Amino acid sequence: MKKSISKKIIASALCAVLFGMSALAANPGSSDDPLITLSYVNDVLIPQMKSYVDSSVDSIVAGGNSDPVAGASSASYNIVNVSKGQTVIGGKSCQMIMRMGKGTIVASAKGGIADVTVGTDLANGTAAPSNHLLIVPLDDGRGIKMETDGILMVSGSYSVNQ
Repeated sequence: MKKSISKKIIASALCAVLFGMSALAANPGSSDDPLITLSYVNDVLIPQMKSYVDSSVDSIVAGGNSDPVAGASSASYNIVNVSKGQTVIGGKSCQMIMRMGKGTIVASAKGGIADVTVGTDLANGTAAPSNHLLIVPLDDGRGIKMETDGILMVSGSYSVNQ
């Protein structure tokens, strides 16, 4: 009986020693023991994230867009009053929204104008839809020829031709 109790005591002591050595071998917060404390989160991580967000917002407000995560800055639209017979020709990446009037699409040999509202390509001579976001992909003479007087919202480079 004494032999079995002494074996249990020795085994328990050996386990305790091995456990203690393994706990001392790992440094808290290292890759072996990736534990972080609440104070580290509050004192280090949150200020770093706040600084990153603030600098990203400042970059967008200033129009810099130096951060690829920030993506795009806000677009501003010009209100363009167009007379019957005039053609609004968009430059590369020009966006147009017809708010009033009727017109037809002017396409090029490379294609028409993208109607991103419904996901189609508008071919030459197609009626330009009202209140749809239209995007001119290239600076190659694409636009809208007005059949009546109208109003367009235009973002990007454009010209109005007779």
